[in-house]
Amino acid sequence: MKTLKPADVMRLALAEAEAAGRAGDVPVGAVVVSTAGDVLALGQNRVERDGDPTAHAEMLAIRAAAVSVGAKRLTEADLYVTLEPCAMCAQAIAFARFRRLVFGAYDPKGGGVEHGARIFERPTCNHRPEVVGGVLEGDCAALLKTFFQERR
Repeated sequence: MKTLKPADVMRLALAEAEAAGRAGDVPVGAVVVSTAGDVLALGQNRVERDGDPTAHAEMLAIRAAAVSVGAKRLTEADLYVTLEPCAMCAQAIAFARFRRLVFGAYDPKGGGVEHGARIFERPTCNHRPEVVGGVLEGDCAALLKTFFQERR
């Protein structure tokens, strides 16, 4: 079993986020890691590039990981993302049945886990992963802040 520290995996997600930002998309990155420590998939926001409102980093990483393992359930995997997932992504995380969700920056405006819809707290939610927020929060938040400041 490989020992990957949460901060190390989040740095991989940050690299994906930085690439998304350079390409003109909101800088959010995601990484799916197996419980054995293998990176199963990477994702970065592609909403603008693909003209697809569902092309969030999490959604793309979830799809790629499902293909990688050949299953729709990712019970032996953790999802790392640089920003608190929105309600759409949180529901996809529940559907995929991730063991753990780890995110960097909190999103009081658009988040769906600790803020807003709080998907995992709904009685209709079929799965509740362990949630760890705030991993490299300052780095993740600074990347987003800089991105939006440069566009104003």
